[in-house]
Amino acid sequence: MPLAIDSEPIPPSLRDSVDTVANKETDPPAIVSISDIHGYLEDAREALLTLRDHPEYEPVVTADSEGRLHWAGENYVLVFNGDLVDRGPSNEEVLAMVARLVDEAPAGRVRVTLGNHEWMLMIADAYQYADWYSTTVSDEERVEYLQRIADGHVVAAYEGHTFTYAHAGAAEPYEANSVNESLNKAAAELKPAIGTQEDSVVQSELLTKYPEVLSRGDHSVKGPGAGLVWIEFDHLPADAPPQVVGHTRQTRPQTNGNVHCQDLILENRDSLGGQALFVETPESLVAVLRDQEQGVDAVTLE
Repeated sequence: MPLAIDSEPIPPSLRDSVDTVANKETDPPAIVSISDIHGYLEDAREALLTLRDHPEYEPVVTADSEGRLHWAGENYVLVFNGDLVDRGPSNEEVLAMVARLVDEAPAGRVRVTLGNHEWMLMIADAYQYADWYSTTVSDEERVEYLQRIADGHVVAAYEGHTFTYAHAGAAEPYEANSVNESLNKAAAELKPAIGTQEDSVVQSELLTKYPEVLSRGDHSVKGPGAGLVWIEFDHLPADAPPQVVGHTRQTRPQTNGNVHCQDLILENRDSLGGQALFVETPESLVAVLRDQEQGVDAVTLE
């Protein structure tokens, strides 16, 4: 069930950037982001509810009597910054949560960027880990995921007020519209080949045709030269374009010049606290963090 979204396709005007969201000039939405959920539903839930538990913020989501999260209707854009699946036990449930929020929110208010684990769902023959969700889905489910890309619900990058959101990021400047069009073209080329003898061939071709998004590193998979879904945080220089990324595990938000890393769930999931969201406004970037006593603090990053 890779993102069983019922909503209509997102037009490019809403797909790529916060600039076209209604009332941006008079009432600009805050951009809330989370990355690397990796199938850990409860940890994601605790992170997404940090705004509800902080006195200075309106909630981005609310929880019903059964613990399911719903769009809260506030003036937010919510970005799931890649790697929704794999490693954890609740991949289907995480995807169902994200799909529900996409369907409940106004068009363009919930954005999903492609992570390397969703890349594995597309480029299925590159890895054969039998216990990972992304490499064991059916051909029909892979086609369904490619349709989510075609519909604009899954993108390579999303431009915020100051920062661009991409799962791993890039050392050199890029435009969300351009890399999103590349991802769309890659999905369109792969879709008719899935389940045929050409499937593996097309997968390999896409890595070289669309390197800015899909390629692995020159000497290691996450090394220099990797695309937006693969490069490691350590290879992003301080003067890289202003970005919010995930992909590289941290216990606290990390900053290197223009780049801020928010991949916290995996390193904190066995300890009290540590769940977090980033909140970007035109004036600031803030991490809203749950502490060991389950209180919530806001730390300014920019």
